[in-house]
Amino acid sequence: MSPKKFLAHRAWATHALGTLLLTGCASSPQPAPTPETPPAAEAAPVAQAAPAPAPWSVPVAESLSAEAVRALGVELKNLDASVRPQDDFYQFVNGTWLKTTPIPADRARYGTFIELADKAELALRTIIEEAAAAKDRKAGTTPQKVGDLYNSFMDTKRIESLGLKPIAGELSRVRKLKSKDQLPELFAELQRDGVQTPFSLFVGQDQKQATRYIAYFSQGGLGLPDKDYYSNQEPKFVEIRAAYVAYIEKLLTLAGEKDAKKAAQDILAFETALADKSWTRVKSRDREATYNLKSIAELETLSKGFPWGRFFKAAGAQSTPAIIVRQPDFFESLAGIIDTTPVPVIKQYLAFKVVSARAPLLSSAFEQASFEFNGKTLQGLQENRPRWKRGVASVDEALGEAVGQLYVERHFSPASKERMKVLVSNLREAFRVGIDGLPWMSATTKAQAQDKLAKFNVKIGYPDKWRDYSKLQIVATDLVGNMRRSDAFEFQRMVNKLGKPIDRDEWGMTPQLVNAYYSPTMNEIVFPAAILQPPFFNPEADDATNYGAIGGVIGHEISHGFDDQGSRSDGDGNLRNWWTDEDKKGFESRTSVLVAQYSGFSPLESMKVNGELTLGENIGDLSGLTVAYQAYNLSLKGQQAPSIAGFTGAQRFFLGWAQVWRGLYRDETMRQLLLTDSHSPPMYRVNGVVRNMPEFYEAFGVKQGDAGWLPPEQRVKIW
Repeated sequence: MSPKKFLAHRAWATHALGTLLLTGCASSPQPAPTPETPPAAEAAPVAQAAPAPAPWSVPVAESLSAEAVRALGVELKNLDASVRPQDDFYQFVNGTWLKTTPIPADRARYGTFIELADKAELALRTIIEEAAAAKDRKAGTTPQKVGDLYNSFMDTKRIESLGLKPIAGELSRVRKLKSKDQLPELFAELQRDGVQTPFSLFVGQDQKQATRYIAYFSQGGLGLPDKDYYSNQEPKFVEIRAAYVAYIEKLLTLAGEKDAKKAAQDILAFETALADKSWTRVKSRDREATYNLKSIAELETLSKGFPWGRFFKAAGAQSTPAIIVRQPDFFESLAGIIDTTPVPVIKQYLAFKVVSARAPLLSSAFEQASFEFNGKTLQGLQENRPRWKRGVASVDEALGEAVGQLYVERHFSPASKERMKVLVSNLREAFRVGIDGLPWMSATTKAQAQDKLAKFNVKIGYPDKWRDYSKLQIVATDLVGNMRRSDAFEFQRMVNKLGKPIDRDEWGMTPQLVNAYYSPTMNEIVFPAAILQPPFFNPEADDATNYGAIGGVIGHEISHGFDDQGSRSDGDGNLRNWWTDEDKKGFESRTSVLVAQYSGFSPLESMKVNGELTLGENIGDLSGLTVAYQAYNLSLKGQQAPSIAGFTGAQRFFLGWAQVWRGLYRDETMRQLLLTDSHSPPMYRVNGVVRNMPEFYEAFGVKQGDAGWLPPEQRVKIW
C-alpha cells in the first residue's frame, strides 16, 4: 500500500509529522496546501500589540564567509527584518519568503515540504523514465513494472481512444445489482479494487493485543472531505455542495446514466444521511471510544442483520479473530440507511464511486471533470499537474518501495543515517532526563513512562526488508487495470496478515516521502530518507540548527508516544491505562490549556483552529521542541555555543525550527484543513509553540508588551 493509502487508512493509529502531499485529482479528496499569496491572517502575530521598532539586525549572506553561511544553516534571505522576533517569530524567520514566493498553479500549498517533495519527484522521474525508455526490460522485473506502468499512463492517445471502455466491466458489475442481498459481496469486491463504499475494512494490530492482527471497520462513503461539508449552511459550503452535485451529474452523464441530474441529487441525499450518522473527527481520534470489540454475530445484531459474515468471506478476511468497530453508532444506523434507500439509488451511488475513482486515469473529459471539482473547487488549484508528474505519482502509488529502493541507492548517504542515530539517541536521553524532572508526575507513573521510552523502536532512511511486488502484474497497454490490480494486490497483502506474526520490518511510508511518523501499536518512530536533507537535516550546519530542525522533528515523534492518545498505550503497544488518577488529571489540566490556546487562532475569517482535533500534534510540537532544546544543551557538555552571523546557539536552534514550517496555503485548502487535518497551520506550529517556552523568551529577550508574550502562568509545559 502506498504511503498515502496507508496513512489514509491508519490516521487513527499513525501520527505523521505533516499533512500528506496530495494532488487535486483524488477521488476521495483530503487536505493539501498552496496559495498564490498567504492569507493576511497567516502572517498575523499570535497576539496583537502596539507596533514597535524593529531593531533586529539581520546579516546578508554576502557579508559572511562561506564557512559561516554553511555553519549557520539558515536561509538569511528569507528573514524579514521589518518584524521583531519578539512579536511574530514565524514572520521574522520566513516573512520575505512569504511575501515573494508565488504558488505554482498546480499546487494547493507550497513550502518546505513541497520543495523537498519536488526534489524527490525529479529524482524519481529520472529513475522511472530510464526504466520506461529501456528496450530490454525483462518481464516480471522491477524495471519492467516501473517502465510499463509509466508508459501506460503517458500513452494519452490510447487512453483517449478507449473512452469509457477501461471501466465498462466495473460499471457492469455494479449495474447488475438486482437486490440489496447482493451488497456484501459487491462491497467487498469494490473495496478490493480501491473503490469507495459506505464503510471501509482495514487489517492492523489489535490495539489491546498488539501481538496479533485484527480487522477494523470504519465509517466512510463520503465524497466530500468531512461531514461538516454536508450540513454547514455558510455560503461557501452551500456553493461547494452545488459544485459536488454538478460533478456527480457530469461523471454519470459521461458514464451513460439516463437521468444523471436526479441521480446526483439522490446520491447527495444518500451521502448526507451517512454524514449525519458519522462521528466527528475529534471523536474518532479517541482510541478508547473507537475500540469496540465485536464478533461477527454481534456486528450483525448491531447492524440489524446485515450479513457481515458474507462480506468477510468475500473479502478474504474471515480468519480475523474478531472485529473492532470504530464508530458503532454509524454501523448501527448503516443498515437502516441502506434499507430505506432504493436499489436504483444504491446502484447509481456505486457507479459514481467507480467513475470518480478512475476518472483521473480515463480520457480527458473524465480527467478534466475530476480536476475541476477535486482540484479547483476543493483545493483552489489553477492548473492540473503536468502529465509526467501525475505519471510519476501513479508509479509511486503502485510501486512505492520498488522505486524507493532505487531512490535510496542513488540519493541517501549512509553517513546521514549514522548521524541521525546519534541525534535520536541524544533526544531519547533528554526525554529520559525530562521525565525524571517533571514536578507534577508521581514516581509510579514516571517508571511506566521510562519503561515505554526504553522500548521505543527507531527506523531511519529505508526498510531493512523491501516489499515483494512479484505477484503484481503490470501491462503497458492497461493503465486502469494496472492501478486496479495494484489496489487488489495491496488489499490482499493486507488481509493475508491475519493469523500471522506481526511484521516489525514493515514501513508505513516509502523512503522518498518527505514526512515522519510514530506508530503507537508498534511503539516506533520512523524517518524516511527524503526528509533527511536541508533544511530539516543539514550535515554541513552547526548542531544548533539541526537540533532545532530535525531534532524538533525527532522530539515531535517521540512526544507522540506521550500525547493525549499515544500516552494511552504502553511500551509493548497495548492500549491500557498506566497512569495514576492524579497524574492523569495533571496531564489533562495542562492539555486543556493547550486546547484553549490553539482554539483561539484564526487563519481564515469565520474559521478557527480546532484545538481538540489538533491536540496530539500540538503536544508533539511543544514537547518535541522542548526536549530537542534540552538535548542540544546536553550535547554542549557545559561549553558555550559559538555565535555565528550574530546569532547565539539558542537563537539558531529556534531559527532552525521556524524555517522548516514556512508555507503558503490557498483559502480553499486552508478551509479543508481546518475541518479535517490534525495538524495546525504552520504559523501556529511556530508561534503557538515558542510562546510557551521560557527558553525562547530568554534567547530573544521577549518581554511583557511584546506581541509574542504570554504570562508565565498561562504557559504550558507537558513533557
